[in-house]
Amino acid sequence: MVVKIYLDSCIVIYLIEGAGPLQTAVEAAIRENSGKVFCVSELVRLECKVGPMKRSQKKLLEEYDRFFENVAVFEMNKNVFEAATSLRATHTLKTPDALHLACAMHNQCDEFWTNDNHLTGISRKIKIRTLP
Repeated sequence: MVVKIYLDSCIVIYLIEGAGPLQTAVEAAIRENSGKVFCVSELVRLECKVGPMKRSQKKLLEEYDRFFENVAVFEMNKNVFEAATSLRATHTLKTPDALHLACAMHNQCDEFWTNDNHLTGISRKIKIRTLP
């Protein structure tokens, strides 16, 4: 059975840009879960790349591109937006958080990694792991 882990934008940013304990914790968690499929959405790609793009950090953008080439990247369709609407309405989530969770659940991810403590316990359909 393939285990899929959805990485929230903050986790990818810690991995690529982070320094010190945040980056170390994410790197360790990824090593501990080698063999599992790491997943993101197009929204993660957007959220990660906008800062380096604003700052004209070409090398950092290239590093993100290399990362995104090596993970599963999900698109968001109407079903994802419908599920996000429901999550947002029932849990008063911010739109991006609702979209990330809905995308992970729609694509049958087993785990959702984030640093947002307020997402814990929102759904029984997916395990939410708070890092670091």
